[in-house]
Amino acid sequence: MKRFLSFAAALAIGLCSITAVSAAPKKEFNIAWTIYVGWMPWPYAAESGIVKKWADKYGITINVTQINDYVESINQYTAGKFDGVTVTNMDALTIPAAGGVDTTAIIMGDYSNGNDGVVLKKGKTLADIKGQKINLVELSVSHYLLARGLSTVKLQEKDIKTVNTSDADIVAAAKSPDTTAVVTWNPQLLEVKSEPGAALVFDSSKIPGEIEDLLVVNTETLKDNPNLAKALVGIWYETIALMKDESDKGKAAREAMAKLSGTNLAGFETQLKTTYMYYTPKDGAAFMTGAELPKIMDQVRGFCFEHNLLGEKVKSKDAVGIMTPTKTLGSAKNVKLRFDASYMTLAAEGKL
Repeated sequence: MKRFLSFAAALAIGLCSITAVSAAPKKEFNIAWTIYVGWMPWPYAAESGIVKKWADKYGITINVTQINDYVESINQYTAGKFDGVTVTNMDALTIPAAGGVDTTAIIMGDYSNGNDGVVLKKGKTLADIKGQKINLVELSVSHYLLARGLSTVKLQEKDIKTVNTSDADIVAAAKSPDTTAVVTWNPQLLEVKSEPGAALVFDSSKIPGEIEDLLVVNTETLKDNPNLAKALVGIWYETIALMKDESDKGKAAREAMAKLSGTNLAGFETQLKTTYMYYTPKDGAAFMTGAELPKIMDQVRGFCFEHNLLGEKVKSKDAVGIMTPTKTLGSAKNVKLRFDASYMTLAAEGKL
């Protein structure tokens, strides 16, 4: 599915590419995506002609490209090879934004509502994790989930030991007799928690709204090419209307998305159940413009600062500015991550 890059690599890419993306008006755009239940509408829209329909409406061309590795997709976006990318809120902050690439979220797609979880092979409650080694992608949203979970049982990270394990290796690691605790995301989570004796002791449904799945675009590109955002938002909401549709047409769309993600319809729908989708632009815009988003991003940036994800020499969580529709967090002079609900609002008003 998703989610992480070490800051050092991101900074190296980001600093050398702040001006890499052309800010001039243009006609062809590139969007990167990776496999995750909440992002499967993008390849389906490309294959079904919905992308072309909306691109043609605005006289542009939009290429939707799968990158096999989530980290690499954000690397390439940060380096200017893509105009937009599917990404979580935390990774949008710690990778392009912290690396100096001004980035704007234009679609609030969903939040993880159980797609990320902590699984114990030794113990039945989260408190039992004390003293154990935990396999996870360090400094990712899995790490964030673990930290949030520990705080609910009055434990700290010093009470456990993390073992950095790639998302590609996490299932194999979970099967090892030496592994007693794992934090991961779907679809890997489904397999890990199905192991005999495994217990899901904490998941993202306990922190609703905090692990957000977004579509972000380069801010300078957006300023000079607002039609790109209009087309992307139009594509998104036409496609997820099919995703929700209970008719045969909707089922066929979900089956196609499932196949594109390497699973079957039952597996795909299981993952959808633990994903809180904002199926309408009104709902997506409401969350983005609501009072909870600044609170969530303050929580996220605090974790990022404490783990040096905003930079080794950064002395405050305020170093990187985050602009939401209701409040700016951190430096107003160094805003690098923005949440812009205006295009979702246009869609909600039928003005695309």
